[in-house]
Amino acid sequence: MEDEVDRLVVAWQRERPDLDVAPMQVLSRISRLAVHLDRARREAFADHGLETSDFDVLSALRRAGSPYQLSPGLLVQQTLVTSGTMTHRVDRLVSKGFVERLPDPADRRGVLVRLTDAGRSAVDGAFGALLDREQRLLADLDADTTGLVADALRTLSLPFDATVPRPSRPS
Repeated sequence: MEDEVDRLVVAWQRERPDLDVAPMQVLSRISRLAVHLDRARREAFADHGLETSDFDVLSALRRAGSPYQLSPGLLVQQTLVTSGTMTHRVDRLVSKGFVERLPDPADRRGVLVRLTDAGRSAVDGAFGALLDREQRLLADLDADTTGLVADALRTLSLPFDATVPRPSRPS
């Protein structure tokens, strides 16, 4: 079997035999798969009235566990966006009724962002739809191959993850 990346690699090897194009075998495939995954994510989220950025915030709150709330600072850490971007996202989610801002009892000047019942329903539905689409994307892989791919990608991503600050658990 030959895919588009195989054809690209052969063409580059022909045109630039002086360069080692071996990284393209892995990274071009990851890039192409990312496009397909992004499309699947957008479709799954749109079916539940969410943008990808909405899902990122709502899923961070959902994963926090009951009472499904985090400080804006922890949301920034977990979603890797600026505080200004987070403010905009939270404002949009408040207007949709998916989150609410509450005073932080531990810090009189602080606020907490809490998932509403509507937000929980939206993120749970979107997450289920996303998993369905992701399972279809991986349908041609058996469990052993899926594990091998996951292990290889983990090895590849660990050095990058090491440069990202780890969020602390909310109190």
